Amino acid sequence: MPPVTALADRLARTQRWLRAHPLAFDGGLAVAVLVCMVAGSFADPNGPHGPEFGTRTPEVRSALLMVVAAGALVYRRREPMAVLAVTGGLSVVELVAGDPAAPVSMSAVIALYTVAARTDRPTTWRVGLLTMAALTGAAMSFGSLPWYAQENLGLVAWTGMAAAAGDAVRSRRAFVDAIRERAERAERTREEEAGRRVAEERLRIARDLHDVVAHHIALVNVQAGVAAHVMDKRPDQAKEALAHVREASRSALNELRATVGLLRQSGDPEAPTEPAPGLGVLAELVTTFRQSGLTVEVARADEGVTPPAAVDLAAYRIIQESLTNVRKHAGADARAEVSVVRVGSTLEVTVLDNGAAGPAPAEGGGHGLIGMRERVAALGGALTAGPRYGGGFRVQAILPLTTGADGAGAARRAARVGRAGEDA
Repeated sequence: MPPVTALADRLARTQRWLRAHPLAFDGGLAVAVLVCMVAGSFADPNGPHGPEFGTRTPEVRSALLMVVAAGALVYRRREPMAVLAVTGGLSVVELVAGDPAAPVSMSAVIALYTVAARTDRPTTWRVGLLTMAALTGAAMSFGSLPWYAQENLGLVAWTGMAAAAGDAVRSRRAFVDAIRERAERAERTREEEAGRRVAEERLRIARDLHDVVAHHIALVNVQAGVAAHVMDKRPDQAKEALAHVREASRSALNELRATVGLLRQSGDPEAPTEPAPGLGVLAELVTTFRQSGLTVEVARADEGVTPPAAVDLAAYRIIQESLTNVRKHAGADARAEVSVVRVGSTLEVTVLDNGAAGPAPAEGGGHGLIGMRERVAALGGALTAGPRYGGGFRVQAILPLTTGADGAGAARRAARVGRAGEDA
């Protein structure tokens, strides 16, 4: 390992240890400040040839003040204001009584830095100016040196720099905390968005599975019943019904394979390649119902429009689910009418039945209608379903052919017009 890298690693480990043990750091800082104050107390700033070291010794009073002031710094994180008051008071006492004074004010400078780093800016200004005025005023008023001496002006500089440095550290910490909080919030937002998209995709796949299974199982049930009924007397018709059962089950398996294939990961083999069903295969869908004995009439006036893929699939599933409900609930002699009409920027899909021999499903009942409503609402459209006047049931979906607020608004307006016409 290179020496520079090893040194950087040791420094990083030391910083982590000091952050984990703040009291030990403050104790070491107190010892270092005490050593600096004691060393400074042996220096005479007014020697004949400039500052001289070792020409004077501090008094016992000054030594005690330095020890107490340095000891107070151990608690600077817990009680910064109290520590500043203690160190500032001891510094004023030394400035008033000492001649020349020992540098006890060094502890007050460290305490002022701590207050500035842990409070707001207005508090820093007020406390900093008060500390500066107290120390400088005591030195100018009671010291033996002229008021303009460099030692007195040095107190102004040191207290000002301590307040400014502490405020800068506080501002940097707040900035770093804001960046970290913003990054964490962005990460949470990404996770929530991913979870929401997964939930929506699962709901869409669940709707498709419900539509596929309900449709094909209903057809299998009907054809199996026909085969059992005519097995003895008309075996040819029974064979035909069983062929329809086999075809319906094969179609169900294919659609289930394609739908469940959406759950595969990108690297999984045998991903589905066939397109999702839509209005292009409406004729095949209607044929399966006609083969099961349901009379279905289809009217299309969509002018050959190619709707968006989601709208195309939704229209197909709505017709599939509606005809399945007709087959299950409307009776053996029921007739159904399917219409697909383009109205402006919307696609109107309507399924009617006469309800000849059986109750129609109640408004809002059943998972099929709930799924249709959720599917249409996800596209910004509107769906109405309910009994018809004179008997039967009516399902109408207004789907937007364009995305965005314009298409959704057009769909809602068309739905209101359709409901008003039906009520009239």
